[in-house]
Amino acid sequence: MRIAVLSDIHGNLVALEEVLDALQPYDAVWQLGDIVGYGPQPDEVVARLASEKALGVRGNHDAAALGELDLDAFNDDARTAVEWTASRILPATRAWLAGLPQRREEGQFTLVHGSPRDPTWEYIFSLGIARLNFAAYSTRYCLVGHTHVPLVVRLDRARLEPMLPDDGDTLVLDDRRAIINPGSVGQPRDGDPRASAMVVDTEQNVVEWRRVEYSIGDVQSQMRDARLPPRLIARLQAGL
Repeated sequence: MRIAVLSDIHGNLVALEEVLDALQPYDAVWQLGDIVGYGPQPDEVVARLASEKALGVRGNHDAAALGELDLDAFNDDARTAVEWTASRILPATRAWLAGLPQRREEGQFTLVHGSPRDPTWEYIFSLGIARLNFAAYSTRYCLVGHTHVPLVVRLDRARLEPMLPDDGDTLVLDDRRAIINPGSVGQPRDGDPRASAMVVDTEQNVVEWRRVEYSIGDVQSQMRDARLPPRLIARLQAGL
């Protein structure tokens, strides 16, 4: 089975469409939250994922758009984007987002947005934080998003093995437990503006990362039309 794994789409339909096309063929789509927020097409992104029968979890921006989080926890630009999203999304979009759990298990995989310890807010950026999180889930592998940066931390006995995957890099899924991040579809933050995602092949036991070009200018134009914050528009070009 080939599974397209996406995270942090953030209302960026243009990037999502290019990524789904690039990851073909796949048998299923899993998403790791932050489907909306920042980007200009939240309804269209949710409709596209629904058409793919995507399974997954909700992120902090999704919860905020539903009115479930205190917006004081967000910086000014993020809060403005959340408020814009919340004022715009359709009832069907709200219902789809509200139906997402914070945590999901699919076979040997645990799916969360932030971390298994704190699915909404915790970022797994460091080996120290990763080590604490291995005790917080029971499956062999944990798929996370939230940081917008592709990452693997694998536990080999007591030693942690980090990996920063690039386009075309692969990881063999073996008996070692691992925390795995596909990077961001809609707003990468690792200095590479290309959309980032991955494919999990459960027959070959391999994960492959892909970076995908998309029309950043088209998305920026839509964001300007929506009067979203200039900093959010500019950062797409830099991948930061």
